[in-house]
Formats: sequence, structure tokens, C-alpha cells
Amino acid sequence: MNIINQNTRLSDIVKHAPTSVTVLNRFGIRLGVGDLTVATASQRQNIDPDFFATILNAFLNEDYFPTHIQPNFSAQTIVDYLEKTNQYYQHLQLPNIERHFGFLISKSPSTNNNLAMMHRFFQEVKQQLLQRIEDDRQNLFPELLAAQAQTTIQADTRIDHNEPDEDSVEDKLNDLISMFVIHLQGDYDQNLALAVLLSIVSLKNDISQNNRIRNRILRPMRDALNNKPA
Repeated sequence: MNIINQNTRLSDIVKHAPTSVTVLNRFGIRLGVGDLTVATASQRQNIDPDFFATILNAFLNEDYFPTHIQPNFSAQTIVDYLEKTNQYYQHLQLPNIERHFGFLISKSPSTNNNLAMMHRFFQEVKQQLLQRIEDDRQNLFPELLAAQAQTTIQADTRIDHNEPDEDSVEDKLNDLISMFVIHLQGDYDQNLALAVLLSIVSLKNDISQNNRIRNRILRPMRDALNNKPA
């Protein structure tokens, strides 16, 4: 869809991209948005409307690159958003995949279907993601909040976009998806296999979309607060 602005209706956003519901939920907005626009929803939730629109654009549009970090962008708001994102991974998506994976293995009699190997690989990816979540909690988020407590972002701070760091979690989830598509064999429950695959794809897509927020908003904000070139 077109670039989201303060006048864009939330209903239009959700109808165009249903995955945007996860973003709205992390700002405390539930389905049943009526005629709310980005501006009216922001006022209701006490969110800066420009910041809200920037988050939505970065999440939904792979080609969207914000050009400035505004002084009214709140480190606390983005930390709250990303903490809720991490909680969604930790307490909903990862347990959901684990549960379906367990059912799939228990309902698949063949021992020659590569499921045990794929499950071990998932456990490695899971632990890596949980480690990143803990690092956010212990290091990145406190650093960002402490920096904002001591520093004010200069007005109209530009963002110079560099190549983002590769995300090995995202890469490994892609590898796991390929394992299901290419290497699953033998006797297995097809419906459960599809449920596991779709839940992994959902996690991978959400991480990919939120990596854009981390790379295009969080990191430039941290650098601006630390008075470093973005």
C-alpha cells in the first residue's frame, strides 16, 4: 500500500496487510478499530503519531527507509514495543511451534523422516533467539533508556542507512523452512507438518519485519543519543 501517514485508516492497513495486527496489538490496539486513523489511535493510546506511522511503514514496507529521527521519538516507546515483540516470540510463537512440533513427531511413526534432526535444529535456533531476547533485556534496552535520560536528540537528525548486520536467527529459520520443503520424507502427519511449517514461516516473517524496525529506527536512535554518526 501507499506510505502510511497520520490520516491513514487502521482498517485499511489491516485489510491490506493482516500481519499489521501484531503491530497494533503491541501498541495496545485491538481488532475492532472502526474508523480510527493513525492520528486518532495515537491520541487515544498516547503515542506520537509520526512515530506510530514510522513503525508501521518500517514493518510493512521493505523499501521504506526513514530519513530522520525526530526529537519527539521516545526511546521508552520503542523499547516498550520491542519488549512486547520479544514477549510475543518467547511466550506465544516459540511455544506454539514447540507444541506442534511435538505433536508432529509423536504422530509420525517413521523414524526415517528427518524430523528428529529438524527438531534439534529448531532447538538451536530457539536458544539463539532467547539469548538475543535476554541480551535486549539486560543490555540494549537499558543502554537506550539511560542514553535518552542524559541526552536530547538534535532536531531533524538525519539517518544514514548502512548495510544492516546479517541476522543468523533469520537465516537459520530460512534453513529450517527449506528442510521442511526439501528434506522431510517417510511417513508423517501432513496436517501437523503444515501447521509447524506455517508457524515457522510466521515467526521468520515477523522477525524479518521487526529487524527493519531495529535497524532503521532503534539503532539510529541509539547512535543519535550517543552522539555518533548514524
